[in-house]
Amino acid sequence: MELIVATQNQGKLKEIRRVLADAGIEVEGMDAFPQLVPAVEDGLTFAENARKKALAIVEQTGKPCLADDSGLEVAALNGRPGVHSARYAGALATDADNNALLLKELAEIDEQQRQAAFCCVMALCTPDGHCRLFEGRLEGRILTEPQGDGGFGYDPLFWVEAFGCSLAEVSLEDKNSISHRGAALRQLLAAIEGR
Repeated sequence: MELIVATQNQGKLKEIRRVLADAGIEVEGMDAFPQLVPAVEDGLTFAENARKKALAIVEQTGKPCLADDSGLEVAALNGRPGVHSARYAGALATDADNNALLLKELAEIDEQQRQAAFCCVMALCTPDGHCRLFEGRLEGRILTEPQGDGGFGYDPLFWVEAFGCSLAEVSLEDKNSISHRGAALRQLLAAIEGR
């Protein structure tokens, strides 16, 4: 099986490739198709955005597409940044910009009140217009300063109790075994394999 993944985020693509390779699924990112126009991510939920992104690529290529919309929900910020996670500090924000804004907004929040969750919804859409959704979630809390240099996005600020470190300090294999994206991918694989 071949899939186009509707992302230009190389970190996401690497994680998805790693999990799907074991099942013999070949993955191409949008960088392999420079003519593709990505969907506008203006949905109110991760599910809406994932579906929009996948269908936009299916319509342009006639090939099955997997799209992921994911982000960080912080309880003390009423679920923000949520669907705006990648552009929290602005449309052209870097990971460092987003992390800095998050730390600023949580500056007065006690360390034990920084509960957060990474959420992911994946949409697998086919040329007949059919879409299936798969969801994953990882609970944790936000640190007061970054730890580790692996991963991407908010990983250096996200404390994972099970490992006793930030998500940026675990291997890609360990991250995929517990992450929101890994959970959604395992559901996807089970559906593809008919389990």
